[in-house]
Amino acid sequence: MTLTTEIPLTLPHGYLEADGTLHREGVMRMATAYDEIAPLKDPRVQANPGYLVVILLSRVVTRLGDVDPITPKVIEGLFAGDLAYLQDQYRRLNENGHGRLAVACPHCQGEFEVETAASGEV
Repeated sequence: MTLTTEIPLTLPHGYLEADGTLHREGVMRMATAYDEIAPLKDPRVQANPGYLVVILLSRVVTRLGDVDPITPKVIEGLFAGDLAYLQDQYRRLNENGHGRLAVACPHCQGEFEVETAASGEV
């Protein structure tokens, strides 16, 4: 089994630039411990802990169309549905490396993967 450290993503709505350019395709990488610790020192996070997700996503989203660099301002400019989508992808990528578990059939012993649901999901 190989470790997935990056995943491609397609935003449901897309990041809309002021000139009307829409960016939907991107890449997110797995977070490091430093990615999660460093934003805690940021005054914006200290003033508003909800801002942590903005900084964290700006660190781990490595590509979004041809937007360069991906800054907190870019993440702030996302539609709420896209922010929720990125948070879900972050959780899936960083909890277990993916949202799937390797299992074996109790009848035939065949091995396969199943998609896991987060706590509270159906």
